[in-house]
Amino acid sequence: MKYKAEITILPHPQILDPQGKVVKQSLQSLGLNFEDVRVGKHVQIIVSCANETEAKTKVEEACQKLLINPIVEFFEFSLQEIK
Repeated sequence: MKYKAEITILPHPQILDPQGKVVKQSLQSLGLNFEDVRVGKHVQIIVSCANETEAKTKVEEACQKLLINPIVEFFEFSLQEIK
């Protein structure tokens, strides 16, 4: 079976996010006021696995071993079967 993983990677809430701060200031200069802005990454992965549990395990392993720096980032992902 094939699955599509949509992965969101963001800095931990307690970590300073200079990119988010610049984006927030730029939005304010356009008259768009937001309480907080965080800038991260979005990764999409297509994986072939026997089942959803195996696919989740592979995606989590990819995130933990390569895609994130666990000291400053965390990740969330959703998994969708591709028909």
